[in-house]
Amino acid sequence: MGSKNKLKKFRDNYMFDNVIQPDRNILISDKFQYKGKWKKNFFKNNNEIVIELGCGKGEYTIYLSQRFPNKNFIGIDIKGARIWRGAKTARDKKILNVVFLRTEIELIKNIFENNEVSEIWITFPDPHIKFKKSKHRLINPNFLSKYNDVLIDKGLINVKTDSEFLFGYLHGVLEKMECKINHANHDIYQNLNVPEGITNIQTFYENKFLEKKKPITFTQFYLTKDE
Repeated sequence: MGSKNKLKKFRDNYMFDNVIQPDRNILISDKFQYKGKWKKNFFKNNNEIVIELGCGKGEYTIYLSQRFPNKNFIGIDIKGARIWRGAKTARDKKILNVVFLRTEIELIKNIFENNEVSEIWITFPDPHIKFKKSKHRLINPNFLSKYNDVLIDKGLINVKTDSEFLFGYLHGVLEKMECKINHANHDIYQNLNVPEGITNIQTFYENKFLEKKKPITFTQFYLTKDE
């Protein structure tokens, strides 16, 4: 039943008008039709673009798209069965300012033009604790550099994680980069100094971590653009 259900979700994704699954060869050849043209050709407005990386089931993408109807939201994940949930919810609730993109995050510069994105959310990424896996951490210097390219000047990056290791790793990386940290909280549910709305939505994984009494950390920052 599980495999049949997954296959159905894959078929649905191809039918959904709010799911885009670009061919990898199209992306790496820099021929993606929406790169640099998301506002004009897809959303057909001039509103800011906010993206969630490793969006999973899209809980944050959906929540933010409803909270900020005058912004455009793009949830990105490689797992098609996961983004199906977010895409179906958006369709059922007739949320028109959100789309889900199934692709690898490492290709972000093939998806967006420089200065095309206003804000990035990264919620509960895999910490990849082993050193040999560090290249896959979504907040390693290589990824952060790519994010900075596609972000507007002072475009915010928001990172939520239950991993104290990842929280420490991120701040170690940021110490070596030109940046401005707006918020850094070790436990957002025990600290009143958190941005409005940051505790209003819990992802699937966040609820599991809270059940285990694990503190949830949050960091909001922006990287300085090269002159």
